[in-house]
Amino acid sequence: MKLILIFLLSFGCIFSAFSKENNFFDEAKKLYEEEKFEESKFLFQRNIVYNPKDAKSYLYLAKIYKKEEDNSEEEKNINTTLLLEPRNEEAMYLLIEIEIERSNFSKAEELKNDFKSICSTLCENITSIDSRLKEFEKKDAS
Repeated sequence: MKLILIFLLSFGCIFSAFSKENNFFDEAKKLYEEEKFEESKFLFQRNIVYNPKDAKSYLYLAKIYKKEEDNSEEEKNINTTLLLEPRNEEAMYLLIEIEIERSNFSKAEELKNDFKSICSTLCENITSIDSRLKEFEKKDAS
């Protein structure tokens, strides 16, 4: 009987930790949508402590750092997202934008080709990427 009670208490602690971890992400996302970026950043980081392989938290951190214009942290979190989830099209698109802003057009073109192979919901952005790359090509030619 004691063994069963210990097992149930242990399971309850594990479930509670899992539940808490999900609440961090959900609450962080809610705060992000309310544009409370500092508070949401803290909760996304806390969620990562409990779940270091949560690509969604890294992606949201990247979006926050983009808004804060912290390019280094933005790119670091995008790369972590892609490391954990290589087919994350939103992270891939953000990385393409970074490379275009850097005028690293060959890397942007390479990423665009990868993006084409994985896109399912953001495919309309390929046209935007192409036009931005062509715009820069025209400026270089003149």
